[in-house]
Amino acid sequence: MVTDSSAIDLDLEDGRGARRKPESLPKLKKAARKLFVERGYHATRPQDIAREAGLGHGTFYLHFPDKRACFLAFVEEAREELDAFVQARVPDDAPLEVLIASTLNAMYDYAQSHPGVLGAAMTDEAVIDAEGVQAVPLLQRWGADWARAVQRVAKTGRASAEYDADVVGQAIVGAIHQAASEGFRSGRDRETVVRNLSRFLVRALRP
Repeated sequence: MVTDSSAIDLDLEDGRGARRKPESLPKLKKAARKLFVERGYHATRPQDIAREAGLGHGTFYLHFPDKRACFLAFVEEAREELDAFVQARVPDDAPLEVLIASTLNAMYDYAQSHPGVLGAAMTDEAVIDAEGVQAVPLLQRWGADWARAVQRVAKTGRASAEYDADVVGQAIVGAIHQAASEGFRSGRDRETVVRNLSRFLVRALRP
């Protein structure tokens, strides 16, 4: 039986793969994050990630069945990282305008301190899906998070309960994404974008 030796990691051949598996995962995730940010999804190959991590090609497949799974793990990690970043900077029980403005400022801060991560993570998963099983895009998941936030605020009487929270949540994410993109393109400062968008959204959501 002939095998492709390039796909076999030396760790597997000498039986040390099981022992090295836990320590190799952080290296692969760090390398994948770097390459997805620098090159994008399509220009990054599993062997590139393994090489960047200083590991054999086969080690990649100890942790991920394919590049898509690795990318989705990167997206999920970025989402959890951003969530924690935002939650630490948004006051509990804040008025609606403060809630929105604080969240927007936190997202700007995250983007500045983690260059390129959000842009890479927002790659449309439908584009990279070769098996017809579409993952939920990151923007759509953020919309669901905003929907829950709108529902919480509506229960306190600080936002209208007449809206469909799921629709409004997606609309908020779309407004944030587009406003941030336009602000960057036109050279508007962050304070102007945050002030205008937060006021607009607050007025739209008032009871």
